[in-house]
Amino acid sequence: MRYAETGFNLEIDLTRGNIERVATDPRDTELYLGGLGTNAKILWDRVPPEIESFSPDNLLIFAAGLLCGTPATGCNRTIVSTISPQTLLMVYSMMGGFWAPELKYAGYDTVIFRGKSPTLVYLWINNDKVEIRDAAHLQGKGAIETAELIKEELKEPKAQVAAIGLAGENRVYYASIEQGRSSASRGGIGAVMGDKGLKAIVVRGTKDVNIARPAEYLELCNEVLEHIKARDGNPIPGVMPILAGLGSPQEMAVHDEKWHTENFMWGNSRTRIRDFWTEEIAKAWMETLESARTRLISCYNCPMKCGATLSLPGLPTYMMKCFSKLTYTLAAYSDLDFGLKIAQRATEYGVDGYSAPQVMAFALELYENGILTDKDFEGMPSDNEGRFYWLLDRIVRREGIGDVLANGTYWAAQEIGNGAESYAHNNIKKHEQLPLKLSMLNPMYFLMYATGEKINITQIEGNFPQAPFPTREEREEFVKDWIQVPDEKFKQYFLDWELRGENSIPYYPTVEMCCEIVDWQEMMHYIDDALGMCAGLSSFPLKPPYHIHNYPKFISSGAGIDMDEAKLTQAAKRYRTLVRAINIRRGMRRKDDKPPEDHWKKRFPELEAELLDKYYKFKGWNNQGIPTRESLHDLGLDYVSKDFIQRGILTDGEDTPSKETSAEKKNEV
Repeated sequence: MRYAETGFNLEIDLTRGNIERVATDPRDTELYLGGLGTNAKILWDRVPPEIESFSPDNLLIFAAGLLCGTPATGCNRTIVSTISPQTLLMVYSMMGGFWAPELKYAGYDTVIFRGKSPTLVYLWINNDKVEIRDAAHLQGKGAIETAELIKEELKEPKAQVAAIGLAGENRVYYASIEQGRSSASRGGIGAVMGDKGLKAIVVRGTKDVNIARPAEYLELCNEVLEHIKARDGNPIPGVMPILAGLGSPQEMAVHDEKWHTENFMWGNSRTRIRDFWTEEIAKAWMETLESARTRLISCYNCPMKCGATLSLPGLPTYMMKCFSKLTYTLAAYSDLDFGLKIAQRATEYGVDGYSAPQVMAFALELYENGILTDKDFEGMPSDNEGRFYWLLDRIVRREGIGDVLANGTYWAAQEIGNGAESYAHNNIKKHEQLPLKLSMLNPMYFLMYATGEKINITQIEGNFPQAPFPTREEREEFVKDWIQVPDEKFKQYFLDWELRGENSIPYYPTVEMCCEIVDWQEMMHYIDDALGMCAGLSSFPLKPPYHIHNYPKFISSGAGIDMDEAKLTQAAKRYRTLVRAINIRRGMRRKDDKPPEDHWKKRFPELEAELLDKYYKFKGWNNQGIPTRESLHDLGLDYVSKDFIQRGILTDGEDTPSKETSAEKKNEV
């Protein structure tokens, strides 16, 4: 008997219309855990680097994390993986809600799509009955509208639906997959879904998920609930409200405009919001949200209520979570009422709430500077908000200039030329980032931005505070009950971390310390992404209920896998390295590991080079960021090094780059 997982995947060949229920190897679960880990192994095995994102041979994988569907609070994440049309690398995006647990209850851990359907279809999973159904009547429908129409059509109001809107159908490079109260939106996975002719995946399950040692598991779950209650009543002092509690950044519950006014940027991520901010604006934003918000909502089996339902005059009620509350407002130099309204349309279209606003602001910046002309914007309204609605409509339909902008700022700038490249300035690996700019280089965040292959900063940072506490007394108080650290040395790192002047470097005591902290934070995110845990209860907040010490107990008692901290650390390192290997095989090198040039006003190139050198060595990578033969062997990834040697990425008998890779290094800027 399999525990926590079902032991079965669904294999869907959309070209042939073939459906297979395939038993999985439990040894893979021990090595890669599930979720992101097993997704990475599947992509490595079955999608060679020659395969492009819109190829029938590219896979689109929906995985429920290992512990999804169990009583573990907050464990509800679906991990969607494919090859991104935007970055050309492996992309993995999470969505919360109820979809992943429902898949487990239907009897499956993962759904793997290959091929392309000749017509638009949706997949209907109803326990053991699985069928591919015609979706011609849903073409052009909004993502949320599609979900409601399908549930009505099937007479299954409890079914869970993951769907794309018009943006996905038209292969917009930053199209999202929407699932009611959550979405998987980064990297263009919705575009791959649309390219495969797949409008939606609908799931209804009524089976059980087995637990290896139920009494022990439930005791652990109760301990987590007690921790959540204790933290809820005792927020961390000395940090901004958005970081003081648990859960995803609770934008819908907390009016923490200090965070936005100090760090976020207007327009095309260029102008500080603080330069325009007033108390009148802050009051108006608060009143807008209070009047629009009807209730706070949670994902499956979670008390945190990080999202909310919004009702705006003349619009259907919809659900919102996290930063998309702000991104459209900031892009348009507008107010929150506009931001909430256009976000509703964007959700139906199915576009990423980080990329889409910046692409539109980028286009208007090019227009204002004469790089694009009236001819490119024929028919565009003259008012500011109207211009954004007009651009959004053109982008998702790929009409006129919208066809160029639908590929994101990096690729659009390459096509437009004439200096447009300098306006596509907020990308990492061709992917738009949060509209966030800071003053002085932060070494730890430099490493997270540069090397994080989720390419999304809120899914890299986490358990270590973002800034030092002003006094020694405050730091000593913080570490008293800091049980979540993987080693006691991290407490000392924090105790010794003091506020420094604007011009003093390094910002942290040592480069080695930065490497260790970043590695810890990344490891926790990778564990979450394999188990299906919301980062808001583990890898993102300070002092979370899930951490490196109790996770092995959850895996052991829940999944029946003999697990301890050392084995868990090794497993996380294994599949994290495999993600790196997939991207290395697709051409990624050191030259790609860099934050946006203007993310910090004050930069230190020599320190940044040293940070990369030492972090690569710490991770077991060579000077091009390629995992070495030795480190691959230690992780049981000899099949990766064999492939690398055959391709000339590594040379036989040594861990230095091949001649081709060395040439790339010579051409580095």
